[in-house]
Amino acid sequence: MDAKKIGNIISRRRNELNMTQRELADKLFITDKAVSKWERGLSFPDISILIPLAEVLNVSLYDLLKGEEKNG
Repeated sequence: MDAKKIGNIISRRRNELNMTQRELADKLFITDKAVSKWERGLSFPDISILIPLAEVLNVSLYDLLKGEEKNG
């Protein structure tokens, strides 16, 4: 797993959904600082957050963990 790639997909999908870091954080019951750290590749989301995060971002868990979306 690559923290930068995961952070990039989180940031990209969040922006595509017109969501702020604070809005994403509120949906996951975490802080916006945690979201910022993920997006900058400084840390990984906690395992307990992965499924809800993938659901909110409307991306597969596999793609989230790979840090890239499959085409087709």
